[in-house]
Amino acid sequence: MDLAHIVDGWPGDPAVVVLRANGGPAQVVAALGDLEVERPWASVSKLAVALAVGAEVDAGRVRYEDPAGPPGATVAHLLSHSSGLGLEAADHRRPVGTRRVYSNVGIDLVAEALAPAGGPARWIAERVLDPLGLVASSLAGRPAAGIRGSTRDLARLAAAFVDRSLLAPATHERIATPYLGDLDGVVPGFGRFAPCPWGLGPELHGGKQHWMAGWPARALGHFGRSGALVLVDPVDQVAVVATSTVAFGPWAVAGWPAWLGQIRAGALEI
Repeated sequence: MDLAHIVDGWPGDPAVVVLRANGGPAQVVAALGDLEVERPWASVSKLAVALAVGAEVDAGRVRYEDPAGPPGATVAHLLSHSSGLGLEAADHRRPVGTRRVYSNVGIDLVAEALAPAGGPARWIAERVLDPLGLVASSLAGRPAAGIRGSTRDLARLAAAFVDRSLLAPATHERIATPYLGDLDGVVPGFGRFAPCPWGLGPELHGGKQHWMAGWPARALGHFGRSGALVLVDPVDQVAVVATSTVAFGPWAVAGWPAWLGQIRAGALEI
């Protein structure tokens, strides 16, 4: 697969990894750029929070139905951006479970509520980064957007969603299943969608025509303001991971759908 040709037009110095699994561990089948340099993952950090919460569920220390956040909301509401909270704490609130409002503060609340005395950074390291061997990554800011790490480490994180190796099968399935799937909402940078399906952490493609275009309805992932992204096809067990030196912008809105579609098609031929 000629990744350099496919992503021609991606500004700056991107690093890209393509993963494929055939019923076993996910393997790197193509790569481009410097996979070792540490870059901000921005909101892709939310995928690590989702896995950390899943680890707590597997250990029996929390349930997705447990109360969390504003009155009437649960852990699941916070993870799926349906708690009614706005992007940040001071923003306008809506009734719980009535609209998909992308919320950084909601993800922060989950991490802060579940983290032990060592705080969210240690919690995420112990539940996710260390078990997956992410030696070049750490949470250095807010849980919703504060992980900085290598592209190789981000690929290892994505692999956990491809081969479902970190959590119990039922927990992985729950994370990847729409929660209140009929809710309307906005995907930052791409506009309003009705419906706007989301899982318990990752965005789900559904029928949206946006950055996941050309991928199946069950595709899941996340992107961040830094230009980083993870996109996973859990059925055909394909994933694309990328980090960037240029922040998300119109170039990504225009280019990602075509580039990611071509990469998936190429991965399925390997």
